Amino acid sequence: MTTRELEIKSLEYRKKILQYIKGANAGHTGGSLSCTDILNVLYNEVMNVSPENFKDPNRDRYIQSKGHSVEALFVVLADQGFYPESELESLCQYQSHFIGHPTKKVPGVEQNTGALGHGLPICVGTALAAKMDELDYKVFTLLGDGELMEGSNWEAAMAASHYKLDNLVAILDYNKLQITGATKDVCNSDPIDSKFEAFGWNVKHVDGNDIAALKEAFQEVPFEEGKPNLVIAHTIKGKGISFMENNVKWHHGVPNDEQYAAAQQELDAQLESLSKPAIK
Repeated sequence: MTTRELEIKSLEYRKKILQYIKGANAGHTGGSLSCTDILNVLYNEVMNVSPENFKDPNRDRYIQSKGHSVEALFVVLADQGFYPESELESLCQYQSHFIGHPTKKVPGVEQNTGALGHGLPICVGTALAAKMDELDYKVFTLLGDGELMEGSNWEAAMAASHYKLDNLVAILDYNKLQITGATKDVCNSDPIDSKFEAFGWNVKHVDGNDIAALKEAFQEVPFEEGKPNLVIAHTIKGKGISFMENNVKWHHGVPNDEQYAAAQQELDAQLESLSKPAIK
């Protein structure tokens, strides 16, 4: 897909994320909007995974460690054809498999996640298995900056370096906000890059809401032979909606009718602008 096609798809994803959060009257709005572009590029441009090859031992793996931003993942998996999008109308309803965190009962989900700090350790084991089985699949995981408080991440980072897991790609959704405030105020984890580098990782910074920049970064994997890869994706929480951007109240906020209409109008305006023919 072209960069513009992917940019349009991101806006369409954001419209649907809001639609299903509004319908469920629950969801992690800000974080889902911040990681939308990352998931878009991974599933539509980078990873070798689809409904057709999901049982193939050599498929790429994606595990969403920041499982609370599951609405973005559910929308992208539906777009990939893992299930009819209409099933998302049951989000957070009684007996629905579409709950507030990823579960393997949903087609396309590799692992149950949501207990923060579990995704990266799982991915280390999965990437190590690929090396031991002499398979060439890659393992991708999305981390939240708030979940780096969990010590299990740092044990996993040390193990990944020890086993030279250059087939492991961790992406940090670095929107710098968590449920109770700015990460630097709640429990400062900076400098994140220096810490991962000290653990033996190769680290790259990227604008996590820039489709072209994300495509370029992922094309360079592995960044260095024998080293696990960390992409620090600088994102904006609530990306795409002016009154949600960088606003901690939207970590777990649901728009009312007026806010929902305003948000959809903003996204429609962005879509209209992108859909115009490029000026040559």
